[in-house]
Parts: sequence; C-alpha cells; structure tokens
Amino acid sequence: MKAPEHYIPKQTISMLKRQHYGLYGHSASKLCHWTKASLTKGQVCYKQKFYGIQSHRCLQMTPAVAWCQQNCQFCWRPLTKPEPFPNDFSEPREIVGESIAKQRVLLSGYGALREQIGEKKLEEVMNPNQVAISLAGEPTLYPKLPELVKEYKKNGFTSFVVSNGLDTEMFSKLKPTQLYLSLEAPNEGLHRKINAPSIKGSWEKINTSLEAMPSIKTRKAIRITAINGLNMNHEKEFASLIEKARPDFLEVKAYMFIGYSRQRLLEENMPFHPQVLEFAEKINKHLGYTIAGESKPSRVVLLSSGKKKTGID
Repeated sequence: MKAPEHYIPKQTISMLKRQHYGLYGHSASKLCHWTKASLTKGQVCYKQKFYGIQSHRCLQMTPAVAWCQQNCQFCWRPLTKPEPFPNDFSEPREIVGESIAKQRVLLSGYGALREQIGEKKLEEVMNPNQVAISLAGEPTLYPKLPELVKEYKKNGFTSFVVSNGLDTEMFSKLKPTQLYLSLEAPNEGLHRKINAPSIKGSWEKINTSLEAMPSIKTRKAIRITAINGLNMNHEKEFASLIEKARPDFLEVKAYMFIGYSRQRLLEENMPFHPQVLEFAEKINKHLGYTIAGESKPSRVVLLSSGKKKTGID
C-alpha cells in the first residue's frame, strides 16, 4: 500500500492527523464519538438503539478520505478534492487489514482504563465486527467498493455504506448490510445551494439512484439531514422523492453545528429534537410509514416501511 503522501497533499494530511484521523493510502479510519462514549460512559449511538449493532465494535472508515463530488454546507469534515480518484488505488484486502490495524492503534490508550471498561469489552473493541463506510469523502468513488464490502463480510463484519448517490452505476451495485442514500435537498435549486455539486447533471443522477433503490437487493435507508431555515418546510417534495425509492427506513437527523460546517452555517440552523420529530411526522403524512424509534441525544427519528425488521441479525 502506498503512503498517504502519494495521494493527499501534505497540508491536508497534517490537518487530518491533528483531527485524529488514522490514514493509510487514500483511506482513513477515525474513532467515532459513540465508540468512545460506549467505552467510558456506557452510552451508545442511535444505530445500536435502532439496529442492534454494538457501538464499541463499530469501525468508522472511508476508502476515499479526500475525494467527493460535492461541497455540502452542512458537512463537518474538511472539504474534499473534486479531482478524479487515483488509478493506482489499494486493493480491498489491504484496506480491510489496515483499517482494523489503524482502529487498534487509535484505541491503544484505552488499555489504561482496563478496570473501568472491563476485560471482555476491551477485547471486543479491539475486534470490530461492524463497519460504517461513511467517514469522509464519497465512498463510491473507490472503484472496488463492492469488493470492499464483500471483503469486510468475509472478515465477519456487517456493513453500512452511506452515499450521495451521484455515481449511479456504482450505487446500484452495492449490497452492504444497509445501504444509505443521503438526501438533503427536496429540489434542484436547494440541491445546488446545500450540496454545492462540482459535477454536471448531479440532480438527475440523484434521482436515477432514487429510482434504482427498489430493485437493489439489500436493506435500504434514506437519511435526511434536517437544516433549520433551509430544508425543513418542504415535506411534500421530500415525500415525493422518497416514494420513488421506497426505502425500508427513513432517518431524519438534525444538522449539528460542529466542525467545518461552522464556517458556512449558523448555530440557529441546528434544529432541536422536537423540531426534527415534527418534520419527520409531516413527511410521514405523505408516506404512511411508522415511527420506529427516536434518539434525543442524536436528534434523529427513524421511520420504517414495515418491510424489514429494524434489528440486524
């Protein structure tokens, strides 16, 4: 595997390392807030509450840390490069091995809390069994993403992949445990304002991916990032887009005023949980899903079509 410096400018590498990203090639891992909270406070993320995955055994990574086709206003990560993804990319097997190794390095300091955490949990955290391929950048830009998902599965992992849906061909090939399409705009005008795409025809591409979702043979979810003052009064338009995709689940989650998004949005753009719940209920009036869960700390509401049970075996 080539060094990160082969792919990423030194200034960007320095910034990512200061933010505790573990870099390997064009990929990266980073400890999730909820992984750390599970270890030190016994608190878990909404994904554990909704779907049953264990927060302390979740590995958060990306195979494309510095590449994306959008510069979203709400994104808390450093903005990424619009250039094409490199041709001399790492193989899935290398990425899986390095991601696990990097996760263990990032966790190494928690050994000092052995008595607080407990031997069993400390052993489990060093052996993750769930991967969230969503950390930064756009994962579908990695040409072997379907093979990467399969490689994680071979190593005993369940997987969540979160995509913007702009690479429609790659999106349709994916079969993780749960496939997400991230949807923040109800129409093309707001898409251009909120997502700031760097490629042509992006709105048409998103709609193509939405239309492809019913035929994709895996668990599917749409995640709406609710941004107060920008996209929370368009429930009928959102419902129309969701009806195209007919996902198993819809997550409506608050924008959080953190990271680099603070350079582009205001604290008032971050809705409180009751506002998120009201917005989800308004969308659902046009869908007929059921509210299957909510997490007030994460300001997220889960709606289910009833086609799949929420828990992952």
